[in-house]
Amino acid sequence: MASLILAVITACGRTNDQRPPADSGASRSAVESSGAQARPTPRAPRPTLLFVGTSLTAGLGLEPDSAYPMLIQRKIDSAGLPFEVVNAGVSGETSAGLLDRLDWLTRANFDVLVLETGANDGLRGIPPATLKANIETALDRIQAKRPDAKVVLVQIEALPNLGARYAADFHAVYGDVAKEKGVTLLPFLLTDVAGHRELNQGDGVHPNIIGERMVAANVWRGLRPVLEKAARQTGS
Repeated sequence: MASLILAVITACGRTNDQRPPADSGASRSAVESSGAQARPTPRAPRPTLLFVGTSLTAGLGLEPDSAYPMLIQRKIDSAGLPFEVVNAGVSGETSAGLLDRLDWLTRANFDVLVLETGANDGLRGIPPATLKANIETALDRIQAKRPDAKVVLVQIEALPNLGARYAADFHAVYGDVAKEKGVTLLPFLLTDVAGHRELNQGDGVHPNIIGERMVAANVWRGLRPVLEKAARQTGS
Protein backbone atom coordinates (compact mmCIF):
# COMPACT_ATOMS: atom_id res chain seq x y z
CA MET A 1 0.00 0.00 0.00
CA ALA A 2 2.80 2.41 0.92
CA SER A 3 4.55 1.76 -2.38
CA LEU A 4 1.31 2.41 -4.30
CA ILE A 5 0.72 5.74 -2.52
CA LEU A 6 4.32 6.74 -3.21
CA ALA A 7 3.85 5.85 -6.88
CA VAL A 8 0.72 7.98 -7.16
CA ILE A 9 2.37 10.98 -5.49
CA THR A 10 5.40 10.61 -7.74
CA ALA A 11 3.27 10.33 -10.89
CA CYS A 12 1.04 13.31 -10.01
CA GLY A 13 4.10 15.44 -9.26
CA ARG A 14 5.67 15.01 -12.73
CA THR A 15 5.43 17.79 -15.30
CA ASN A 16 3.97 17.12 -18.76
CA ASP A 17 7.37 16.46 -20.32
CA GLN A 18 8.28 13.84 -17.75
CA ARG A 19 7.02 10.36 -18.44
CA PRO A 20 6.83 7.52 -15.91
CA PRO A 21 9.24 4.63 -16.39
CA ALA A 22 7.96 1.86 -18.60
CA ASP A 23 7.66 -0.52 -15.64
CA SER A 24 5.44 1.77 -13.47
CA GLY A 25 2.14 0.11 -14.41
CA ALA A 26 0.79 0.44 -10.88
CA SER A 27 1.22 4.22 -10.88
CA ARG A 28 -0.42 4.60 -14.33
CA SER A 29 -3.36 2.52 -13.19
CA ALA A 30 -3.82 4.65 -10.07
CA VAL A 31 -3.62 7.94 -12.02
CA GLU A 32 -6.05 6.72 -14.66
CA SER A 33 -8.45 5.61 -11.96
CA SER A 34 -8.18 8.97 -10.21
CA GLY A 35 -8.76 10.81 -13.51
CA ALA A 36 -11.83 8.72 -14.29
CA GLN A 37 -13.35 9.59 -10.93
CA ALA A 38 -12.70 13.30 -11.53
CA ARG A 39 -14.64 13.43 -14.79
CA PRO A 40 -17.95 15.29 -14.36
CA THR A 41 -21.10 13.20 -14.62
CA PRO A 42 -23.05 14.16 -17.77
CA ARG A 43 -26.14 16.18 -16.93
CA ALA A 44 -29.56 14.88 -17.80
CA PRO A 45 -31.40 17.09 -20.32
CA ARG A 46 -33.38 19.86 -18.67
CA PRO A 47 -37.16 19.85 -19.17
CA THR A 48 -38.15 22.25 -21.95
CA LEU A 49 -40.47 25.23 -21.60
CA LEU A 50 -41.59 26.19 -25.10
CA PHE A 51 -43.01 29.64 -25.81
CA VAL A 52 -45.08 29.87 -28.99
CA GLY A 53 -46.38 33.24 -30.07
CA THR A 54 -46.28 36.39 -32.14
CA SER A 55 -43.91 39.35 -32.20
CA LEU A 56 -44.90 39.99 -28.58
CA THR A 57 -43.22 36.70 -27.68
CA ALA A 58 -40.41 37.05 -30.22
CA GLY A 59 -39.47 40.39 -28.63
CA LEU A 60 -39.69 42.54 -31.75
CA GLY A 61 -37.45 45.59 -31.45
CA LEU A 62 -35.51 44.20 -28.49
CA GLU A 63 -32.31 42.24 -28.10
CA PRO A 64 -33.08 38.49 -28.17
CA ASP A 65 -32.13 38.03 -24.53
CA SER A 66 -34.52 40.84 -23.53
CA ALA A 67 -37.69 39.19 -24.88
CA TYR A 68 -39.94 38.16 -22.02
CA PRO A 69 -39.37 34.39 -22.46
CA MET A 70 -35.67 34.90 -21.82
CA LEU A 71 -36.44 37.11 -18.82
CA ILE A 72 -38.56 34.20 -17.59
CA GLN A 73 -35.49 31.98 -17.96
CA ARG A 74 -33.67 34.17 -15.45
CA LYS A 75 -36.57 33.91 -13.03
CA ILE A 76 -36.61 30.13 -13.48
CA ASP A 77 -32.91 29.90 -12.71
CA SER A 78 -33.24 32.17 -9.67
CA ALA A 79 -36.10 30.02 -8.37
CA GLY A 80 -34.01 26.86 -8.74
CA LEU A 81 -36.42 25.30 -11.23
CA PRO A 82 -34.98 22.96 -13.87
CA PHE A 83 -36.57 24.25 -17.09
CA GLU A 84 -34.82 25.49 -20.20
CA VAL A 85 -36.69 28.09 -22.27
CA VAL A 86 -37.08 27.88 -26.04
CA ASN A 87 -38.57 30.96 -27.71
CA ALA A 88 -40.59 30.13 -30.84
CA GLY A 89 -42.23 33.51 -31.34
CA VAL A 90 -42.80 34.67 -34.94
CA SER A 91 -43.62 38.24 -35.89
CA GLY A 92 -46.88 38.79 -37.76
CA GLU A 93 -48.32 35.35 -37.07
CA THR A 94 -52.08 34.91 -36.85
CA SER A 95 -53.85 31.96 -35.24
CA ALA A 96 -54.25 30.50 -38.74
CA GLY A 97 -50.52 30.89 -39.34
CA LEU A 98 -49.87 29.07 -36.08
CA LEU A 99 -51.71 26.03 -37.42
CA ASP A 100 -49.45 26.03 -40.49
CA ARG A 101 -46.31 25.47 -38.40
CA LEU A 102 -47.76 23.49 -35.53
CA ASP A 103 -46.74 20.08 -36.85
CA TRP A 104 -43.15 21.26 -37.00
CA LEU A 105 -43.31 22.74 -33.50
CA THR A 106 -44.76 19.62 -31.93
CA ARG A 107 -41.95 17.44 -33.28
CA ALA A 108 -39.75 18.87 -30.54
CA ASN A 109 -39.73 17.52 -27.02
CA PHE A 110 -41.28 19.93 -24.53
CA ASP A 111 -42.75 19.57 -21.08
CA VAL A 112 -44.63 22.87 -20.80
CA LEU A 113 -45.93 25.01 -23.67
CA VAL A 114 -47.02 28.64 -23.33
CA LEU A 115 -49.26 29.71 -26.21
CA GLU A 116 -49.65 33.38 -27.07
CA THR A 117 -51.75 33.90 -30.19
CA GLY A 118 -54.45 36.21 -31.45
CA ALA A 119 -52.81 39.63 -31.27
CA ASN A 120 -52.58 39.87 -35.05
CA ASP A 121 -56.08 38.42 -35.45
CA GLY A 122 -57.36 41.37 -33.44
CA LEU A 123 -55.39 43.87 -35.51
CA ARG A 124 -56.92 42.42 -38.67
CA GLY A 125 -60.45 42.23 -37.32
CA ILE A 126 -60.66 38.46 -37.73
CA PRO A 127 -63.97 37.22 -36.31
CA PRO A 128 -63.66 35.94 -32.73
CA ALA A 129 -65.42 32.72 -33.78
CA THR A 130 -62.60 32.06 -36.26
CA LEU A 131 -59.99 32.81 -33.61
CA LYS A 132 -61.70 30.43 -31.21
CA ALA A 133 -61.86 27.63 -33.76
CA ASN A 134 -58.16 28.05 -34.58
CA ILE A 135 -57.06 28.01 -30.94
CA GLU A 136 -59.20 24.96 -30.24
CA THR A 137 -57.66 23.16 -33.21
CA ALA A 138 -54.17 24.14 -32.08
CA LEU A 139 -54.74 22.86 -28.56
CA ASP A 140 -56.26 19.62 -29.82
CA ARG A 141 -53.23 19.00 -32.00
CA ILE A 142 -50.77 19.90 -29.25
CA GLN A 143 -52.48 17.62 -26.76
CA ALA A 144 -52.67 14.79 -29.29
CA LYS A 145 -48.94 14.98 -30.00
CA ARG A 146 -47.79 15.68 -26.44
CA PRO A 147 -50.51 14.42 -24.07
CA ASP A 148 -48.26 14.66 -21.01
CA ALA A 149 -47.22 18.27 -21.60
CA LYS A 150 -48.70 21.13 -19.61
CA VAL A 151 -50.27 23.79 -21.82
CA VAL A 152 -50.75 27.41 -20.79
CA LEU A 153 -52.83 29.89 -22.81
CA VAL A 154 -52.15 33.62 -22.59
CA GLN A 155 -55.06 36.05 -22.60
CA ILE A 156 -54.92 38.59 -25.43
CA GLU A 157 -57.22 41.58 -25.85
CA ALA A 158 -58.42 43.37 -28.98
CA LEU A 159 -57.86 47.08 -29.49
CA PRO A 160 -60.96 49.15 -28.75
CA ASN A 161 -61.21 50.66 -32.26
CA LEU A 162 -63.32 47.72 -33.52
CA GLY A 163 -66.06 48.39 -31.00
CA ALA A 164 -67.10 47.17 -27.57
CA ARG A 165 -68.96 44.11 -28.87
CA TYR A 166 -65.98 42.85 -30.84
CA ALA A 167 -63.65 43.45 -27.87
CA ALA A 168 -65.98 41.58 -25.49
CA ASP A 169 -66.39 38.61 -27.84
CA PHE A 170 -62.64 38.54 -28.45
CA HIS A 171 -61.91 38.58 -24.71
CA ALA A 172 -64.36 35.74 -24.04
CA VAL A 173 -62.63 33.41 -26.51
CA TYR A 174 -59.71 32.71 -24.20
CA GLY A 175 -61.64 31.90 -21.03
CA ASP A 176 -64.07 29.72 -22.96
CA VAL A 177 -61.34 27.77 -24.72
CA ALA A 178 -59.25 27.33 -21.56
CA LYS A 179 -62.27 25.93 -19.73
CA GLU A 180 -63.29 23.64 -22.58
CA LYS A 181 -59.80 22.26 -23.14
CA GLY A 182 -58.67 22.12 -19.53
CA VAL A 183 -55.62 24.36 -19.90
CA THR A 184 -54.30 27.07 -17.61
CA LEU A 185 -55.21 30.63 -18.61
CA LEU A 186 -52.79 33.44 -17.80
CA PRO A 187 -53.99 37.04 -17.46
CA PHE A 188 -53.68 39.57 -20.27
CA LEU A 189 -50.08 39.62 -21.46
CA LEU A 190 -49.82 43.41 -21.53
CA THR A 191 -51.53 44.17 -18.23
CA ASP A 192 -50.38 47.62 -17.00
CA VAL A 193 -48.24 47.99 -20.14
CA ALA A 194 -50.67 48.46 -23.04
CA GLY A 195 -51.58 52.09 -23.56
CA HIS A 196 -48.69 53.45 -21.49
CA ARG A 197 -46.48 55.35 -23.90
CA GLU A 198 -43.47 55.30 -21.60
CA LEU A 199 -43.54 51.49 -21.49
CA ASN A 200 -43.77 50.88 -25.24
CA GLN A 201 -41.66 51.36 -28.31
CA GLY A 202 -42.44 54.02 -30.88
CA ASP A 203 -45.14 51.92 -32.54
CA GLY A 204 -47.18 52.04 -29.34
CA VAL A 205 -47.77 48.27 -29.54
CA HIS A 206 -44.56 46.47 -28.58
CA PRO A 207 -43.13 46.94 -25.08
CA ASN A 208 -39.76 48.57 -24.57
CA ILE A 209 -37.27 46.99 -22.19
CA ILE A 210 -38.98 48.43 -19.13
CA GLY A 211 -42.39 47.29 -20.33
CA GLU A 212 -40.98 43.89 -21.23
CA ARG A 213 -39.85 43.36 -17.66
CA MET A 214 -43.42 44.03 -16.55
CA VAL A 215 -44.70 41.55 -19.14
CA ALA A 216 -42.32 38.93 -17.77
CA ALA A 217 -43.61 39.63 -14.26
CA ASN A 218 -47.21 39.26 -15.50
CA VAL A 219 -46.45 35.88 -17.03
CA TRP A 220 -44.31 34.66 -14.16
CA ARG A 221 -47.03 35.13 -11.55
CA GLY A 222 -49.29 32.62 -13.29
CA LEU A 223 -46.62 30.40 -14.80
CA ARG A 224 -44.49 29.71 -11.74
CA PRO A 225 -47.07 27.45 -10.01
CA VAL A 226 -47.45 25.48 -13.25
CA LEU A 227 -43.69 24.96 -13.48
CA GLU A 228 -43.37 24.01 -9.82
CA LYS A 229 -46.09 21.39 -10.22
CA ALA A 230 -44.55 20.08 -13.44
CA ALA A 231 -41.14 19.82 -11.79
CA ARG A 232 -42.59 17.78 -8.95
CA GLN A 233 -44.38 15.44 -11.34
CA THR A 234 -41.28 14.85 -13.45
CA GLY A 235 -39.06 14.46 -10.40
CA SER A 236 -36.73 17.18 -11.69
